[in-house]
Amino acid sequence: MRFFIIVLCCLFLSSCYETDRDCSDFKTGTFEFEALSGTEVFKTTIIRNDSVEIDFFQGKSDTSTIRWINDCEYVLKKVNPKNQAEKKAILIKILTTDKNKYTFEFSEVGKTKTSKATAKKVK
Repeated sequence: MRFFIIVLCCLFLSSCYETDRDCSDFKTGTFEFEALSGTEVFKTTIIRNDSVEIDFFQGKSDTSTIRWINDCEYVLKKVNPKNQAEKKAILIKILTTDKNKYTFEFSEVGKTKTSKATAKKVK
């Protein structure tokens, strides 16, 4: 019986834990994140204001419009898509925030497969 009460208390206390999400600090600014593809690490720099995001990757830049759903979710749509794949909108959800970093997940709008990454605010 004692064991049951301890387990119940642990479950109760852990259910009160809430991850920090102060997304408003990350709506604008300059950010960097790294992604692993195979054995190679790729670095992307993002400059974002309230309605436009410019991504810099491997010496090229891409501009996307931003439509905010709420403080922690937004949809990106490329301004000048070069092919069918680039015409698809991307949903970004900020999952957690911590000082100058945030963890986010992203997927094509309407798709269930998501990927996660962490970005760092540099300006």
